[in-house]
Amino acid sequence: MSELTVGLIAPPWVAVPPPQYGGTELVIDQLARGLVEEGHRVRLFTTGDATCPVERRWLHAHAVGTTGSLLDELSHVEAAYAELADCDVIHDHTLLGPLWAAAAEVGPPVVTTVHGELTDALTRHYEGVANAVSVVAISRHQAGTAPDLPITRVIHHGIDVASCPPGVGDGGYVVFLGRMHPDKGVHRAIRIARAAGKRLIIAAKMWEPAERAYYADQVEPLLGPDVEYIGQVGGADKAELLARAEALVNPIRWPEPFGLVMIEALAVGTPVVAFAEGAAPEIVDHGRTGFLCSDEEDMAARLAEVTSLDRRACRRAALRRFTTRRMVGDHVALYRDLIAARRPVDLREPDRGRHRGAERPPARAEALA
Repeated sequence: MSELTVGLIAPPWVAVPPPQYGGTELVIDQLARGLVEEGHRVRLFTTGDATCPVERRWLHAHAVGTTGSLLDELSHVEAAYAELADCDVIHDHTLLGPLWAAAAEVGPPVVTTVHGELTDALTRHYEGVANAVSVVAISRHQAGTAPDLPITRVIHHGIDVASCPPGVGDGGYVVFLGRMHPDKGVHRAIRIARAAGKRLIIAAKMWEPAERAYYADQVEPLLGPDVEYIGQVGGADKAELLARAEALVNPIRWPEPFGLVMIEALAVGTPVVAFAEGAAPEIVDHGRTGFLCSDEEDMAARLAEVTSLDRRACRRAALRRFTTRRMVGDHVALYRDLIAARRPVDLREPDRGRHRGAERPPARAEALA
């Protein structure tokens, strides 16, 4: 089939791929690489310190950080749409970008992926652009939280599972991996591991003032010989940490839209112990690749059972369902549908749907200053 030229817009907050923490940026990196491997041309609008090995353009020389301003994102978005106006399709991963696309009447079809929880405010945001921009959800649960929002397609994340070396869980610990935030449940992970008699290693991003305050108030007092905080990890260090863990403890008590760390754990053969909330039931096969728990007591009891699970089954599940190639294939099918129709497609399920929206006039292209 014909080659596509795909314009990808990354947020300006973190480089692509992320040096350490950055789920959205990791997904964008995998999508960009995978598209090129499948024979497509990619133009990635990111920041100047990005290292993703595809054609890159930028306005900001360096990632502006998670405490950057909306003005930083706005200037980034404006420049991105000018640079990508001649692409076959634009896939926007920013928050402000879809508003710009709708107002500027961009020529190519525009896709946006919702990476966050569809709160009431965020749902209204996407409802306001859904007639001009195709909205992709990252889980069925996420899509179901906004039943009136026209969701173009549900596409689970994927990673390069083949490059993740499987482990045997011989580290003598369970692991928490994520962000230092009460929603992520670091304090719960400590209580649960301690109740189960398991050593816990915490690898968590802690950049922002609220994260540091939470650590000081609720996490640091619970540390001890059986609980170690090692800061944030990335790349090969993260893969090894997960591979040597008996289990990933993921005690999140909010409707997480996906949970990339869960498929990263499965990829190296590590079972996932999580609450049955958000997208976790779409990722974890209860009793086979981990356990879906009801409360902390249940999770502590299940931790005693994780060594009985077949780690090979965890990796097979990741290879079957959560690869970069599958993710890329799902997106390319969507891109081709949108290019053919020249208007957003309403396909809440991948194999059925209806068209929405109207054709748009050609883009008003501008050169990047």
